[in-house]
Amino acid sequence: MRDLWTGLALVLVVEGLAWAAAPRALRRITERLQRMDDTSLRIAGLAAAGLGVLAVWLVRG
Repeated sequence: MRDLWTGLALVLVVEGLAWAAAPRALRRITERLQRMDDTSLRIAGLAAAGLGVLAVWLVRG
């Protein structure tokens, strides 16, 4: 359970740093995401989740 909370905290750190470093670029990205259809977003989300699982598996092996 501790690893889960650590992972979620790291997500917040990365997200916060991204917004602090490049707010204008991230605003443009979110505007593009709003124009994408649900199927494309779903596929991108599944791909990102799959890459995340692969990364955890490789690191924690």
